[in-house]
Amino acid sequence: MSAIRLTQTVQKGGCAAKVAAKELRKILEQVRFPAPHAALLVDGSHFDDAAIYEVTPEVALVQTIDFFTPMVDDPRTFGRVAACNALSDVYAMGGKPVTAMAVLAFPLVTFENDVVAAILQGASDMIGEAGANFVGGHSIDDDTLKFGLSVTGFVHPRRVWSNQGARAGDRLILTKPLGTGTLTAALKFSDVGEAGIADAIDSMTTLNNVCDYLSPELADGVHAATDITGFGLSGHSWQMARASGKSFRFESARLPAFAQARKFLEEEFLTKAHRTNREYTEGHLDDTALEPWQKLLIHDPQTSGGLLLSVAPERAEAVLAALRPRFSHAELVGEVSEGEARLRFV
Repeated sequence: MSAIRLTQTVQKGGCAAKVAAKELRKILEQVRFPAPHAALLVDGSHFDDAAIYEVTPEVALVQTIDFFTPMVDDPRTFGRVAACNALSDVYAMGGKPVTAMAVLAFPLVTFENDVVAAILQGASDMIGEAGANFVGGHSIDDDTLKFGLSVTGFVHPRRVWSNQGARAGDRLILTKPLGTGTLTAALKFSDVGEAGIADAIDSMTTLNNVCDYLSPELADGVHAATDITGFGLSGHSWQMARASGKSFRFESARLPAFAQARKFLEEEFLTKAHRTNREYTEGHLDDTALEPWQKLLIHDPQTSGGLLLSVAPERAEAVLAALRPRFSHAELVGEVSEGEARLRFV
């Protein structure tokens, strides 16, 4: 395999390459969508992680798609991260993935076949770990490498998690540390190698299959969920607060972060998304209690980040205990209250 560094072939990588949420909302406001079917339980109106379509009273489809440019250099690792990131959307809805199709664009002239095969193998490994089927996909010749998956899963229609169900009194649990945006920015600018951010790569290639670790009783205690990706903790949690009509309070000392996240944020290894995520949530959060690096951390664009769960207070500790063997950095990070959709960091 050629020694190509994937991060050097693109201007921006991972979920940091997402269209800014503020601009995306402006675009979508100009689009007239078809009238939804009665069976469509969750659509894109609240920026949820996936769509839910009821097939029978016992079965609903979970449908999502996610792709991006590389944020790591090793092709097989990139495939694993991209697949894990796409599969996460199904888990965020309380579902389990069953099929996945590849979305692939790459420059045929400059990329050797073994590089692309390694990306697909990495994705296949992750899909297999999820117990899903890799059933095909679509590829094009393009100037820039892009890869991801369209994933379909199943969920019981009455056990759907969405970003709309947070209740006053709920506790907020975050399953993974923050900081992949700044760490992969440092990687791109050669300030660190992949070995130096191994903890982040391990996290980005850990499936968010929290439902596999929760009993039915504990799973029923999860009232809302979302995965923290390109819009950062700030953007995704505000969307959840807005969709639920609630206020979120976060304890800054409890927010998990990767070991080198503070260092690289203070050294200003930043992405465009750090700015656009701040602009997106401006006027909707109070961060006056945070240190300067923490103000950047909450806007850090995560790739294959953790799930944010809004959990009934009487089950929160039990849910956390059930998740800790799989997600060692999972933490109770805040609580939900009545009031205007707003975030407060203390």
